[in-house]
Amino acid sequence: MLLLSLLLIIPLVGALAIAIIPGNNTGMIRGAALAHALSALIMSLGLWYWFDPASSSMQLSERFSWNTQLGTYYALGIDGFSYPMVILTTLLCLIAIIASRSIQQGIKSYYALVLVLETAILGVFMAQDWALFYLFWELTLIPLFFLISRWGGANRDSAAINFVLYTMGGSVFMLMSLLVLFDTSTNHSFEMSSIASGAAGLSPGTQLLIFSGFLLGFGVKIPLVPLHGWLPLAHVEAPSPISILLSGILLKMGAYGLIRAALTLPHAMVMLQPALATVAFVGLLYGGLLAWRQHDLKRMIAYSSVSHMGVVVLGIASLNQTAMMGATLQMLAHGLVAGSLFLLIGLLYERTHTRDITNYSSLIQITPRFALFTVLALLAAMGFPGTVGFIAELHTLIGGYERWGWVIVLLSLSVLISAAYAFRTIGRLFTGPVRPNMRSVTDLTPFELTATSLLAATTLLFGWYPDPVIRILTASVATFSASFPPGF
Repeated sequence: MLLLSLLLIIPLVGALAIAIIPGNNTGMIRGAALAHALSALIMSLGLWYWFDPASSSMQLSERFSWNTQLGTYYALGIDGFSYPMVILTTLLCLIAIIASRSIQQGIKSYYALVLVLETAILGVFMAQDWALFYLFWELTLIPLFFLISRWGGANRDSAAINFVLYTMGGSVFMLMSLLVLFDTSTNHSFEMSSIASGAAGLSPGTQLLIFSGFLLGFGVKIPLVPLHGWLPLAHVEAPSPISILLSGILLKMGAYGLIRAALTLPHAMVMLQPALATVAFVGLLYGGLLAWRQHDLKRMIAYSSVSHMGVVVLGIASLNQTAMMGATLQMLAHGLVAGSLFLLIGLLYERTHTRDITNYSSLIQITPRFALFTVLALLAAMGFPGTVGFIAELHTLIGGYERWGWVIVLLSLSVLISAAYAFRTIGRLFTGPVRPNMRSVTDLTPFELTATSLLAATTLLFGWYPDPVIRILTASVATFSASFPPGF
C-alpha cells in the first residue's frame, strides 16, 4: 500500500485542480482547497490504524530507485518523531485555508501555493533519503517566497527576500555536509540508514565538522540565536494564515532535521551538547524578554516562538529520554499554540486594522468568544497546567535537571517571563474602558469559531490526556536516547 505517497499527492492534486478552475469561480476554488486539505488531514489520521507505537523503526515504508548512478531513492517512511508532525502539518494547513477567507486577490494562485507548500512540508517529514529530504526542504522556499511577497504587508518584498537568503544560506552548508557524508555511505547512497551506517566509522572530529553544516542549516529554521533574524520580519509581513504555517510547522522542520542529524552523527552531538544547551538557554531568555517588550502582537508571538523553540533545543541537547520526550511534545504544543495565536490575532487585525496592543481595551465586553479563546491560547503559551505545553515543559524540566542540575532554573525563569507578557497582553486587550472605535468589532463567526475550537480542543485534550501522543513517541525517544556513546 502506497499510503504515504497517497497522502503526499492529495494536496498536490488539489493544487492542480485549482489550476484548471476558472479564476472568477471563487467559491469553487475555496471549496477545492478546503476539500483537499480536509482529505489530507483525514488520511493522516487514518494512518494511525497501521502505525505500531511499540516500534521505533520506520513504518509504512516505500522505496523506489530514483537515480542509480547518484544513489538516490524515492524513500518514504514515518516513525514516532515524524508521524505527529505529519498530523500537525495537515491540521494547520487546513486551519490556514479556513482562515484565508480575507484573501480577495489572486486567490487561485494563493490556494494552489498553500497546497504545494503542504506537499513540500509533508515530504520533509516523510523522506528517508537525504537527497529527497533536501529537495522537499528547498521546495518549501518557492511557495513561501510568493505567498509572502505577493500577499504580505508593506515590507513584504524585504521579508520574502530576507527569509529566502537566510534559509538558502544555511542550506548550502547542509548540502556540503550531505555531499561529504555521501562518500562515507556503505553503498554510495543518500538513504538515511546507509549514510548513518557509513558515518558511524568517522572520527569524532570529522563528525563534528560535518555536523556543524547541519547545525547551520537547521539552526536557521528552528531558529537558533543568532540565526533568527529573518523570523520577526517574516511573521509580521506574511499574511496571518501563512504566519500560522511559518511558526506552527516551518520551525519544527528545523528541530526535526536536528534530530535526524543527531542520530546520524551521535559523537558530534555529544561533543556539541554543552554549546547547544547554552544556545537554548540564551534563546529561552532572549526570545522571552524581546516578546515582553513588543507592542505589535504578531512580533510578540514571533519572538515568543524563539523562546519556545529554545525548550525544544534544550530537550534535544539533554540527550536523555525524559527531556527528549519534552522536546517532541513541545514541538506539538508550540505548533498548536502558535497556530491558535496567529489565527486569532489575524482575525482581530482583519476587523481593526491594527496590531498595536495599546490600541485595544476591554474587548471581552464586545467579543467574548474571541476573548475566551485568546486567553486560553496565551495561558497555553506559558505552559499553564491542563494544556499540552505544561506536559512538555514539565518533561523538559525534569530531564534537564537530570542532565544540567540547577542550571535548569533558567527554564523556570523563561516560564515566568512568558507569564509576564501573557498576562500583560490579556490585561491590555480585555480590561479597561471600551474604546469608541472598538464598539463595532464583531465576534468570531461560526466558521471562524470552528477553526479556533479545533485547535483549542486539541491543546486541552492532549493536556488532560497526553497518553496517545506519548505512546507514539516513546519507542522512538527511547531509541534516540540510547543512540549516544555511554558515559557522556
